[in-house]
Amino acid sequence: MEVIRSATQMQLLALNYKKEGKSIGFVPTMGSLHEGHLSLIDLIKEKCDILLLSIYVNPTQFGVGEDFERYPRDLDKDLEMCRNRGVDLVFAPESSEIYQTDASTFVVEDMIGKGLCGTARPNHFRGVATVCTKLFNLCMPKVVVLGQKDAQQVVVLKRIIRDLHFPIEVVVGPILRETDGLAMSSRNAYLQKKQREDALLVYQSLQAARKLVEEKGSINVDRVKAEVLNVLKEGRYLRMNYVEVVDRESMRPEAEILPGRSLLAVAVWVDQVRLIDNLCF
Repeated sequence: MEVIRSATQMQLLALNYKKEGKSIGFVPTMGSLHEGHLSLIDLIKEKCDILLLSIYVNPTQFGVGEDFERYPRDLDKDLEMCRNRGVDLVFAPESSEIYQTDASTFVVEDMIGKGLCGTARPNHFRGVATVCTKLFNLCMPKVVVLGQKDAQQVVVLKRIIRDLHFPIEVVVGPILRETDGLAMSSRNAYLQKKQREDALLVYQSLQAARKLVEEKGSINVDRVKAEVLNVLKEGRYLRMNYVEVVDRESMRPEAEILPGRSLLAVAVWVDQVRLIDNLCF
C-alpha cells in the first residue's frame, strides 16, 4: 500500500493509471476509520482496478465553535486498517496541499444543501462541495462510494457530479450500526456512558417511526415527527437540532410520507456532540 501526501503527486499518479487503462475506486474520508468506512471499501473492490482512500480533516466544512481541532485523528491506526482491508493507495495530504493561503474559489450547490444540515451548519456544504471537487480532480476516480448516514451530503455530491460533468459513478453504502443500534460515526468516540445511552434514543425514535408507518399505515408527517420527538424527549443530555421528513432526491420537506421516496432525517446534540441519523421509507 502506498501513502501519498502531495496533491501534485496524487494527480500525476491518477493520470498515469488513466493512461494505463486502470480505473480508480475512491473512498473519501476524514479518517478515524471504523467498520462503516471499511464496509464502503468492500462495496467497490470489484468495480475498480485501484482502490484509493483519502484521509483529510477538511477545515472549511467546520463552523466557528465546532470540533475541527478535537476531531479524532489517528493516522497510523487508519493506515493499518487500510492495509488489512486491501486498499492500494491512501491520499493523506496536509491542508497546505489542498488550500493555498490566498484561496478564493469555492464550490456551492445552491438548492439541495440549503435545509437540514445546511441550515444548522452554515457553509458546511460549501466546504464539503469544495473539498470533494478538489479530490475528484486530483484522484480522478471512475467510481466513488459514499455512506447513507450522511444522506443530504450524498445528494449534494451527486448533484455536483452531475452538474459539473464529472465522469464518476456514485455507489451509496447502507448505514452500519453498532450492536445497540447506534449509527457508526467517528464522533461516537466523544460519548461517555450516560451520553451514549441518550444517543441510542435516536435509533429508537427511528424504529418507532418505522413501526407507525409500516404497521399502522400512517403517512401523516406531523404524526410521525411527533412520535420521534416523543421518544427523544426522554434524553437527559439530548437537545433537538431537527426532525424532518423530506424527499430523498431534493431534500425538500414532504407533505406526506411516500414509500420509496421519503426520508426521515434526525439531528441531535448530546451535550456537545452532534449526531445525525436517518431512515428511508
